[in-house]
Amino acid sequence: MKTVLAFDFGASSGRAVKGVFDGEKIRYEEIHRFKNAPLTVDGHICHDIPMMLSEIKTALDKAGNIDSLAFDTWGVDYALLDANGELVHAPYHYRDERTSGILEKAEKIMPRSALFSHTGNQIMNINTLFQLMCDENLKSADTLLFMPDLFSFLLTGNKVCEQTIASTSQMLDPRIKMWSEPVLSAFGINKEIFAPLVKTNTVAGEYNNVKVISAAGHDTQCAIAAMPYSQKTAAFLSCGTWSLIGCELDEPVLSEKAEKSGLSNELGANGKINFLQNISGLWLIQEFRRCLALDGKEYGWNDLENAARGSTPFLCFIDPDCEELSLFGKLPQKLEDFCRRTNQRVPQNVGEYMRCIYESLALKYRSAIKNIEDCTNKKFEILHLFGGGANDALLCELAANALGIPVTAGPTEATALGNIILQLIALGEIKSVDEGRQILSKSESLKIYEPRHSNEWDDAYKKFIKLCGEN
Repeated sequence: MKTVLAFDFGASSGRAVKGVFDGEKIRYEEIHRFKNAPLTVDGHICHDIPMMLSEIKTALDKAGNIDSLAFDTWGVDYALLDANGELVHAPYHYRDERTSGILEKAEKIMPRSALFSHTGNQIMNINTLFQLMCDENLKSADTLLFMPDLFSFLLTGNKVCEQTIASTSQMLDPRIKMWSEPVLSAFGINKEIFAPLVKTNTVAGEYNNVKVISAAGHDTQCAIAAMPYSQKTAAFLSCGTWSLIGCELDEPVLSEKAEKSGLSNELGANGKINFLQNISGLWLIQEFRRCLALDGKEYGWNDLENAARGSTPFLCFIDPDCEELSLFGKLPQKLEDFCRRTNQRVPQNVGEYMRCIYESLALKYRSAIKNIEDCTNKKFEILHLFGGGANDALLCELAANALGIPVTAGPTEATALGNIILQLIALGEIKSVDEGRQILSKSESLKIYEPRHSNEWDDAYKKFIKLCGEN
């Protein structure tokens, strides 16, 4: 019997999930949850590390006796420490506006095509490399730690850099799983600032006689570790604040087509390459709901879904990855502005706004799947959708309809379950990720959404890709 604690931190909330493995099945329960609200420091959006550390210790008090713990977080963000191990500055939030326009400056240092060929990462202004270009604190820093490694350090005093989280940075070469010397040299980043790179499932140290494990620090890789096993040619969609849609491969794809399509190669917890596209996800619904609440209009999640169901299909679309939609504030107005700018009907009520978001996400998934198939010569027969989005029946239905293939939804708690599986591997209780997936298949229930594809979806897709400038 082994008991582990999975800390799963998102950019808007955090929680601790306790897992118990009896040798056959994994039982788990959420024991602590907290709101991860950003701070404003010197006019910038930053993460509140003292608050999060306090919540970590609260969760540990609630957990009782455990054998190990591990952290997984969102990607790209980092902390800079001085020589004494103190924060140089509160870590910046990737939704801070400081990186707006940074890609044009980066292009002058290294062309996008060359940068992709070295790192295999989708070129996004939020990536760590581009954040560092805007960070004056880098000059006075001794160490850079990615967020899960920071929390591990705060408990153990040991500095490591787990490879899955490092692979989100635009600085790691996915072929050799080491830092890209050409990229670091071109952008003037000293390799010595990074903690030693370690493989997934490295024991980083101990805290009060509990092993602190560097599982897969990137939450997406934890979620994919809990992906249902399938004998069909399967794509995955890890759906939370972000939608990460892709497939597992043995080697990275660094082709011009992959770069032009906005695809990314990230290191998986099982040694595979997760070839995927980062797409805005439930963030759009979360932020729309938050903006409504600021205006005194309170809507529950089901209320928003039902409003979308009651709205006429295919009235208007947005590009979910349009830069202005990724920042906090005024989302309804931004949706209207996009529709006006693209000569579309402007949403008139909550249902129409929500229908626009839902259908745009589903069509973006279709575009991503098409590009991935083109780059890999695969033809996907099923989509595994897991994470919080698996609870959203309308999103699952529309995804199946847009793609024209079945969607299996679940597990909802994929990220925490993957974190738990990886800890059990590190403790020697489970042999591999595949074995962990088979264990979960005995206890986790999945729901299958069969596609109801129509010519209307084909017409909508043609309009969508024209609006968004997709390939």
